[in-house]
Amino acid sequence: MSRFIDSTFQNLFERREFQMVTSFDIGGSFIRYAHPSARGPVEETGRVPTPLHSWSEFVEALRKCLPETRGPAVISLAGAFDAQTGIADVANIPCLNGRPIASDLTKELGTPVEIINDADAFALAEAVEGSGAGKETVFAIILGSGVGGGLVHNGSLVSGRGGIAGEWGHGPVVDPTAGGTISGIPHFLCGCGQIGCLDAYGSARGLEKIHAALHNTLCSSIEITTAWHAGEPQAARTIDAFTTILARALSMVINLLGPDVIPVSGGLSADARLLAEIDRKTRAITLANYSEPLLVRGVFSRTGGLQGASIHARRAFPNKFSS
Repeated sequence: MSRFIDSTFQNLFERREFQMVTSFDIGGSFIRYAHPSARGPVEETGRVPTPLHSWSEFVEALRKCLPETRGPAVISLAGAFDAQTGIADVANIPCLNGRPIASDLTKELGTPVEIINDADAFALAEAVEGSGAGKETVFAIILGSGVGGGLVHNGSLVSGRGGIAGEWGHGPVVDPTAGGTISGIPHFLCGCGQIGCLDAYGSARGLEKIHAALHNTLCSSIEITTAWHAGEPQAARTIDAFTTILARALSMVINLLGPDVIPVSGGLSADARLLAEIDRKTRAITLANYSEPLLVRGVFSRTGGLQGASIHARRAFPNKFSS
C-alpha cells in the first residue's frame, strides 16, 4: 500500500513538473503560449495581445500566461538576439528593443527565462520533428515581411557569434540586374542601413518594391501574386524578376552549407506555385545535384516559433519533464 501511495505522489509530482514549463511565441500582435510535454508537437494553450510600448504591461501579460506551478520559460522572439550580450534588437516591439530581455524577465517573473530567435526556433522544429527530421543539415528560411533563416546540423542549432548564423537576408550582395538580365530595378536601402540586402528584395515588401519599380504601380504582395496566377503580364514580369533575384542569392547559401532540405515559413510560403518556381530556379544554378524539390513548405510553417521554443525548453530544462 505504501509503495502504491509513493508511486501516486511521484506521478503527481511529475505532472506538476511538466506543467511548470511554458513556451512562448511572441509576435507583434499576440503572445501565444503552450505547456510542452517530454516529446512531440505542442498544442497552443492560449494567447493574449502583445503590449508593444509598456515593459510593465508586457511582463504582466507573460505572468498571466504562467501556471500556478511557475517554472522555466522559453521565448521565441522575432528580431536579433545576441546570446553573448543578452541584448535584443526587436524593432516591432519597442518596449523590448535594446533590453537584456532574458535576465530582466528572469528577475521580474522569478523563474529562469531563455530566448530563442523565431527563425532559429522554426529551424529547430523542422529539423527535429518536421520536414528535416533525421537529416544532417537543415537550413530553414522565412519569406514574409522580412527574410530570415536558421541553421541546424545533426539536430543541434548553429547560433554563431552574436547569434546571427543563418541570417542570410542581410549583407550587401544583391545585384538587382541579375547579371544584366533584368533592367529597371534600383538598389534598395535595407532596414539594417545597408544597400543591396536580400531582405529588401526577397521579402513580401521587396516583391512590392520590385513591382513598383518595374511598373510604377503600388500593389500589395497578395495582389501581385493573385494577378500572376491569373496570367497578368506585368505581374508575371515582377514574379520572374523576384524569383530570379531570390534564387541567385539562395544558390550561394546552398553551395556554402550543403543543406539536405530547406523548409520555408512566412506568408509567401503559402503560395505553392511561387515556392515551386523559386525551388526550380534555385536548383538549376546550384553546384550539387538536387533531383527532388529542395524548398518545401515547413510542417510547422505556422507554428514554428512555439514548436521550436518547446524543443529548446526540453533540452534546456530536462529535469522538468517526465520521461
